[in-house]
Amino acid sequence: MSMVSSKRTVSDTTALTGWYKSSYSSGVQGECLEVARGYGDVPVRDSKAPHGPALVFPPAGWASFVRALNEGRFAA
Repeated sequence: MSMVSSKRTVSDTTALTGWYKSSYSSGVQGECLEVARGYGDVPVRDSKAPHGPALVFPPAGWASFVRALNEGRFAA
C-alpha cells in the first residue's frame, strides 16, 4: 500500500498504525503532534484530527527537524 500522494500527504490516516505523542506533550493546550512508527517515511498529524490528514516526511528531513528542535533553533 502506498500511503503517500504526490504532495507528500495522507488524506485519511485511519489505515496507519503506531501513532504516538511526545512524552513532553501535556495535552493542556491541544498543540500536540503525533508521529507514526514503522514506515519508511514519517507520517505526522495533528492529535486533534486523528483521521487525517497527515504530512509525510523523508526520514532525513524529519531527523533534521527534530535535531533543530532539540538544539533550540526555533523560537518558542
